[in-house]
Amino acid sequence: MPVVMVMIAGVAASLGSVAAVKAFDVVGPAGIAGLRCLFGAVILLAVTRPSLRGHTPREWSAVVGFGVTIAVMYAFYNEAINLLPIGPAITIEMLGPLVLSVVLGRQASSWLWAGLALLGVVLIRGIGAADGTWNPLGVIFAASAGVAWAGYILFTRATGTMFKSVEALAFAQVVAAALTMPRAFVVEGAGTLLRLDVLAWGLAVAALSNSICNGLEVLALRRMPAHVFSVMMAFGPVFGSLIAWLLINQRLGLLTWLGIGLVVLASAGVTMAERRRAAGQSLVDRV
Repeated sequence: MPVVMVMIAGVAASLGSVAAVKAFDVVGPAGIAGLRCLFGAVILLAVTRPSLRGHTPREWSAVVGFGVTIAVMYAFYNEAINLLPIGPAITIEMLGPLVLSVVLGRQASSWLWAGLALLGVVLIRGIGAADGTWNPLGVIFAASAGVAWAGYILFTRATGTMFKSVEALAFAQVVAAALTMPRAFVVEGAGTLLRLDVLAWGLAVAALSNSICNGLEVLALRRMPAHVFSVMMAFGPVFGSLIAWLLINQRLGLLTWLGIGLVVLASAGVTMAERRRAAGQSLVDRV
């Protein structure tokens, strides 16, 4: 059952990305980023009903940093999938958490996996143009989203010791909405942003990418080992590529699929290497 939850979460996240791409026909990436943060905050606040009392200035500072990271991650990711196919964009974004795992793991073998991932990204061709050329700006946006994703992971760990359940995420989403909505209004204009069809797209992206995806991931993590969860999460680019191909006809070439496969393999490899290192360290400590 937990495995099914993670798979459904991956599909929901990919559907959210497809919904965002479809929404770009009526509103730009900045508008969808703002609405995703806004509706994500509303849904989380309604579900968790977090308390504002009993938190220190240090804890609130962490929440603000968390919210800034979320705002940056959503903004850059939306800009990336506006210029690149969803699968390659997710693959490049995944380099952020992968490099973070390599650095924190402090294992020489992990750098070999990082090199394999880099080779995978080099092989991802045909991005954003029929003649097989790269879209440099889209790649930069996806890589920037990856850096923010690494920060998201660090803030998730830090705030997890300070707040109950997902309270910190709910507060951070409010901060992210406060940062992204003004830009959304400036870039898109109130007339566009408040249209019912645009609001509907924003709600759909938030529900799929935030509420359903994150909720299922939290439930799955409670029932399965973290390293198994991480390996399954590495298949995100595959889910994204397949669903984007089926629903919005984003076809990828053989080299692109090979590159995505190498990054997925590298992510799984780093996770398993860290698992073995932690098991070995635990054995040494017991001895």
